[in-house]
Amino acid sequence: MSFQEQIHDVAQLACVELFTPKFEESFWFFHDVLGMTPTEDDGKSCYLRGYEDRYHHSLKLTRSDKAGIGMVGWRASSPQALERRVAAIEASGKPGKWVEGNKGYGKAYEFTTPDGHKQHLFWDVEYYKAPEELKSKLLSRAQKRPLRGVPVRRLDHVNLLCSDVTKNGQFLMDNLGFLKRENVVFGGQDELAAWFSVSPLVHEVAFTKDQAGPGNRLHHVAFWYGNQGQMLDLADILQEYDVTIEAGPAKHGVSQAYFMYVYEPGGNRIELFGDTGYLIFDPDWKTLTWDESNFFNGGGVWFGGELPQDFFVYGTPIVEAAMAEAEAKDEVAEPAE
Repeated sequence: MSFQEQIHDVAQLACVELFTPKFEESFWFFHDVLGMTPTEDDGKSCYLRGYEDRYHHSLKLTRSDKAGIGMVGWRASSPQALERRVAAIEASGKPGKWVEGNKGYGKAYEFTTPDGHKQHLFWDVEYYKAPEELKSKLLSRAQKRPLRGVPVRRLDHVNLLCSDVTKNGQFLMDNLGFLKRENVVFGGQDELAAWFSVSPLVHEVAFTKDQAGPGNRLHHVAFWYGNQGQMLDLADILQEYDVTIEAGPAKHGVSQAYFMYVYEPGGNRIELFGDTGYLIFDPDWKTLTWDESNFFNGGGVWFGGELPQDFFVYGTPIVEAAMAEAEAKDEVAEPAE
């Protein structure tokens, strides 16, 4: 395997947009249960953030007729880095376009993964300014820790369902400088999942093969807790208030992080991610590959019980809506007879 020098032009995952058909219930989940702070509501979308997220928002919650992912936002490491990555995408044969008018950040380059997941890459951001009553005594904390719910600290990562894991991952590696940290391959065939990062984190984005739909869907969005014990408190609250826990609390082998997967009321899968797992500082890191011999004996879950079958097939929008949308796009693309 040849050495891939890391390109540090993409700095971090900055924000995600989630669609929800049950806006009030979803808002309750993110605000009251996860303790996220709203910064603005424009009537179509509400913008929220964890108490250690430093920007205007990390979650854009958008009213919609179906659940799913709207946009994934990345911050470049400099204005020059932004231009370099735009040039690379333009030369890739799958160019995007510049867009403006986004809340919380400036002009962004909008492009899609090969499967069609919308991405924004930008440099200029609006930093969150806490009102006096929310200012923390800790200079490194963007605001006081909220008193409601079991508050999440920050956005951690996103996992996207796709038709071809290798193709989508290679696009990020070739054009944005991501490195592949771990993957899953069964039978020596196609990748079933892969985890990518631009930082010492194991991943800011993962791709999982869509086994029940056309791809271009959401598997989950993850928010981070510093202490895995908080997830035990949260699990107790979720049970009390009839929020479905799909799996966990438990610990992954992939990433080594503590996890709990739940369904927010709008139907999107949310991961609550505890501890940091492990960090990667080795510049010559080799991708760790899991297969049939080890994935189900430690990779998916290190301890805490098996992942349910729905974990490997459920995504948003749900299959019926996703298939209908894909068929409609195919009909539009077909030439008239």
